[in-house]
Amino acid sequence: MFGVELLDRLHIDDPVGAVPVHGLCGIWGTLSVGLFGKAGLGVANNGLLYGGSPLQLGVQLVGSFATVGFVAVCMGLIFKLTDLLVGLRVSREEELRGLDIGEHGMEAYAGFQIFTTT
Repeated sequence: MFGVELLDRLHIDDPVGAVPVHGLCGIWGTLSVGLFGKAGLGVANNGLLYGGSPLQLGVQLVGSFATVGFVAVCMGLIFKLTDLLVGLRVSREEELRGLDIGEHGMEAYAGFQIFTTT
């Protein structure tokens, strides 16, 4: 919930909430192993709250940063290539009319749009 609000404040468009759900919650899940993990349950070292050592939390932080960096670089390249080849955005007119009209020739919700397909 806080991730969605943060993206809204930063004016980052994420209409399906993929970044907060998969990205931020994934990072939290990874870091929680560094906080709450126990060596007896298969983690290499006890977490910070169970052993007092920041070692496992540091490992989890490095993994999280590496993953975010890899995804940022790879997706930046893919988005740039897509933008150069076919474009990432539709025209302003098509965006205002609604993508369902442009893609399917009809409105998704009858009476919802202020524009018509004619």
